[in-house]
Amino acid sequence: MNWYLAKITFRISAGHGQFDEQLRMIYALTREEALLKARMIGLREEARLFTVHAQPVAWEFVNVAELLPLPALTDGMEVYSRIFETPEPERHVQYVHQRAMDLQFTLNARA
Repeated sequence: MNWYLAKITFRISAGHGQFDEQLRMIYALTREEALLKARMIGLREEARLFTVHAQPVAWEFVNVAELLPLPALTDGMEVYSRIFETPEPERHVQYVHQRAMDLQFTLNARA
């Protein structure tokens, strides 16, 4: 059996051009089995419905966008990387610091 990292993409029915990209760990014998399992997860979870301001919101499964074999799980291994540009780099740095503080606060609250 092998581990795979699958990127499953959903279209969010509310708003314009919103997508949810989820990274999922898949344990399968072959790449083909891993792809099938990832697609089954997407199909099974696309029926999630929420209501926001009296409007229904649904996740519609698009497809599995990536499937990467993970030869061995090791401490600190990279499983995902994305390079992007933003017109407001300082705002993004502030956002990352705020998320880190929120995470630390949550961890401290549980202790």
